[in-house]
Amino acid sequence: MKRISKFFIFILIFIMLTDLSSVKALATEEASQEPKVVYLTFDDGPSGKLNNKVLDILKEKNVHATFFLIGNMIKGQEALVKRMVDEGNSVGLHTYSHEKDKIYRNNTSFVDEMRLTQQIIYDTTGVKTNILRFPFGCNNNIYKLTTSMVTALHDNNFKIYDWNVDTTDGMNPKLAPYKILSKAKSDKNPAVVLMHCGYLNKNTAIALPEIIDYYKSKGYEFKVITEDTPEVYKLRKNR
Repeated sequence: MKRISKFFIFILIFIMLTDLSSVKALATEEASQEPKVVYLTFDDGPSGKLNNKVLDILKEKNVHATFFLIGNMIKGQEALVKRMVDEGNSVGLHTYSHEKDKIYRNNTSFVDEMRLTQQIIYDTTGVKTNILRFPFGCNNNIYKLTTSMVTALHDNNFKIYDWNVDTTDGMNPKLAPYKILSKAKSDKNPAVVLMHCGYLNKNTAIALPEIIDYYKSKGYEFKVITEDTPEVYKLRKNR
């Protein structure tokens, strides 16, 4: 009788452990099914025909992107900026001049350039955007992000967005399309992909369809950056 009881106890323990393993496997599977998000972002626009080509590709592929615009380049290209917004893309601020000596002179100069560009975009599209990207990144070879700058920007209701995937097409606009594609590939979640749509970035437009196809094949959802998107920046220690 004792042997039979031990046998049933063993069976019960085995069933419990099996169920526990199933629960863990299910939890792991559910975690792996967490939605993957990619943000395609373009700096240095608007840029005429090239920028229109990028918009054509996005429309054809039925995805949207975020464009960080240089304020002094908008005049004469208002229709292009309006097209960005009308087709469901997001627009952000990339200073007015994009000149290092001016924008990084002090916090006030930087904020003023962003506010001026914000007004120009509003006058053009009716959208008051408060998302921004630092030219060359918020930690570059001549400037490192400070606590006081973050405070100044937040006091003006601005949000900061760097990237975590760099195609390097900004440093090298003539980089071959296949190399841009290779550098754009990532398994990060979310993936914030830095690209450029300046007048010299023809190869980026060539690579773009395959970049989009890559993230689609990996099950990513394409989103645009808005003021509700968690900020993306790093503040160096002791700053």
